[in-house]
Amino acid sequence: MHGRRKILVTGWFSFLHGEATAGDVLALDRVRAVLREAGLGHDVVWSPGFRADGPHFADIDPAAYTHLVFVCGPVHGDQVAELHRRFAHCTRIAVGVSVVDPGAPAVTGFHRILPRDGPGAEPAPDLAARAPVLPARPVVGVVLTHGQREYGRRRRHAEVAGAVTGWLAGKDCARLELETRLDTRDWRLCATPADLEAVLARLDLVVTDRLHGLVLALRAGTPALAVDPVAGGAKVTAQARACGWPALVPAEGVGAGPLERWWGWCLTEGREAAGRVAAGFRAGLPDAADDLVEALAGGPR
Repeated sequence: MHGRRKILVTGWFSFLHGEATAGDVLALDRVRAVLREAGLGHDVVWSPGFRADGPHFADIDPAAYTHLVFVCGPVHGDQVAELHRRFAHCTRIAVGVSVVDPGAPAVTGFHRILPRDGPGAEPAPDLAARAPVLPARPVVGVVLTHGQREYGRRRRHAEVAGAVTGWLAGKDCARLELETRLDTRDWRLCATPADLEAVLARLDLVVTDRLHGLVLALRAGTPALAVDPVAGGAKVTAQARACGWPALVPAEGVGAGPLERWWGWCLTEGREAAGRVAAGFRAGLPDAADDLVEALAGGPR
């Protein structure tokens, strides 16, 4: 019986102008696990904006399928209704969905709905809750600057930011954009240094072209992959030297090779090395403030 079925799995992650959310894709993973366990082969159709490699609806021959399964999200709107027209010959099932309007064509077109919520239905846990356990991924804070105009023609900030973010886009990690600027009125920014330090301490790695991105990461015991955005090196390079921190890439050498090398180091030996630097800070590593009282006592020169 299974051999005669050809199942197409779809959802909001499939539409040309749809979107792929983490919850929707995890719900899809749950459905796919159930189908595989039952020995049911299936195909998944993706939005071109999310998965360029497809397959996409433009590549799909509806006649090749006997069943259509719609996963997660609300069942409403013209795009869902169009599925019923295009796959009219298929048995159409919606699973883990929200039913907003039971009388809408997008809803009534399904032969069966297994809802997560809707009028008259007892709520069920979202499918994402029981998706297969995922492997751990590094959590990476990204602290970049586009300013520092004082460096004039030596500025390579745009080139560095482009190289770093382009490279990061291909890394399998959780990226968290951070800002060292504090603001008590903007909920998106930290209000105090303690707030930012609480975030930095929970990261696996910080990627930064800012001096304080480097220093505050190390202060929290978190390894930093630092890039100096100034040609010839400037304050980021000087600070890495002052802290005894080796994971530094110059503006002239920014590229996948050096970034990959220090990425690997930061996620292995770098964690222990960052801990040693943080311990040095706490032990009283000499800094310019140590000479402040003497300078004040000396008066003007």
